Amino acid sequence: MSKFLYITDQDEYADHSFIGPLFQKYLTKHFDINTTFFSKDKEYIEIQKNGRIIIPEKSKHHILEEVLKQKAKYNFKVGFRLSFPKRIAILETDLANNKKSILDVISNKIQTYMEVNLINECDIFLPTSFQMKNDYFKDVKTRTFVIPSAIAPDILHKNIQHRRDEKRFFYAGTLDKLREFETILEAFSNIHNSNFKLMISTKDPEFLDHLLIDFPNLKDNIEIYDAKTRKELLQLIALADVGLSPLPNIALFNSSTPMKVLDYYSSAVPCIMSDNENNASIFEDNISIWFTTFDKESIQEKLEYIISLSKDEVVQVGKKGQERLFAVRNYERIAADLAHQLDIL
Repeated sequence: MSKFLYITDQDEYADHSFIGPLFQKYLTKHFDINTTFFSKDKEYIEIQKNGRIIIPEKSKHHILEEVLKQKAKYNFKVGFRLSFPKRIAILETDLANNKKSILDVISNKIQTYMEVNLINECDIFLPTSFQMKNDYFKDVKTRTFVIPSAIAPDILHKNIQHRRDEKRFFYAGTLDKLREFETILEAFSNIHNSNFKLMISTKDPEFLDHLLIDFPNLKDNIEIYDAKTRKELLQLIALADVGLSPLPNIALFNSSTPMKVLDYYSSAVPCIMSDNENNASIFEDNISIWFTTFDKESIQEKLEYIISLSKDEVVQVGKKGQERLFAVRNYERIAADLAHQLDIL
């Protein structure tokens, strides 16, 4: 069986909803897989029996360059995976906070140029979407195979189905100025029916506390959590009726499907998402998802509509969404297609 080395940027204790299913489960049917992670504590490389390779953090920034240097000598293939342009996200966040400088813009252009050259030395480029490539890496010439976020058909999570009357909405993830979460809070604060709960799990509690000052009428409707692990997060999602994922209409957010949306549907929890081309290529409004434009009036209207639905009607949207993802965003099928692409390189 051919060998495959997946070099990640993840911490050694990461429980990643993309890496685990695709590279450590389904792709192992096609290749002998090793996956690298990085450690802040270890001084030497550690190879574990499950195929995980733990590398000291100090080696992180030069490892891909070193791999490419050995490529011709040992005749192996190299791929470059881009799941989310984190540097662009930082730049856009600084812009939203009025912190971006001309030096930041120049630095980003230089780093992008260097990354493009690096990717063009690889044998295959694996972005989350063609839109992401076209928006940020249009000068990449190497073969491209898109690997979107997906769900694992045999790694699903139980939906607890709480017995309370209220609709329980769930938001997971980053809170910052770029995501404009206050727009969602404004929509909730204007709802005429108070029969709802807004569950929020975030690593940014101070930012959330600052936002909530302006919405005292939501005090009794909000529950705040801090899920430490992915397992804890999925347990919280299973207690919800509807996942929240409306995002501002900018290229950064329109180019891929947020991982939390896949986490919602892994538990058959239906979702509210931004109405954009990427999302509309997967879901159907009011059938497998609820679409909204990103403004407080549109979000409020959609929230009130969902609150008016019966529990069974909400459950059916979750089931339809999960079925749709099985058909078009399935890690088992993606692994087979990726294996074929790698075999013909």
